[in-house]
Amino acid sequence: MKKKKIEIEITSCTYGELSAEDRILVDKAKDATKRSYAPYSHFSVGAAALLENGMIVTGTNQENAAYPSGTCAERTTLFYAGSQYPEQPVLALAIAAQNGKDFLDTPIPPCGACRQVLMETEQRYHHPMRIILYGKKEIFIVNGTKNLLPLSFGSSFLE
Repeated sequence: MKKKKIEIEITSCTYGELSAEDRILVDKAKDATKRSYAPYSHFSVGAAALLENGMIVTGTNQENAAYPSGTCAERTTLFYAGSQYPEQPVLALAIAAQNGKDFLDTPIPPCGACRQVLMETEQRYHHPMRIILYGKKEIFIVNGTKNLLPLSFGSSFLE
């Protein structure tokens, strides 16, 4: 029996260290949280996707009293982008969350279902995306979903 070590790489920075383009994307994700429908958890999440053509598409989490019927901001955003701009790869996705009072100090990572959708989006367009996870005190930048989901199930297993 052997043990294997899987390492991932994440860049940590502050808002001021982001590029101007990344600040715009983070600002759009933060602004999207205002449109979240979160009457049960009071946990508002916004996401903003930068497409290859320069368009920015945003989305929010949408809750439902029957919890499995809701959806996360990341999936809302990526499904909308794929539906409205089916030929445009997603270059970057920014995610921000607030708890009803303020934005969180530390970044929140996407849930497992969202990670799977992020990976499928990369596979669909044959293009990795940068994922920017916003926190007031720290921001994580992840290059590609393999760094979020290192042991992942994808289309190659179905061939």
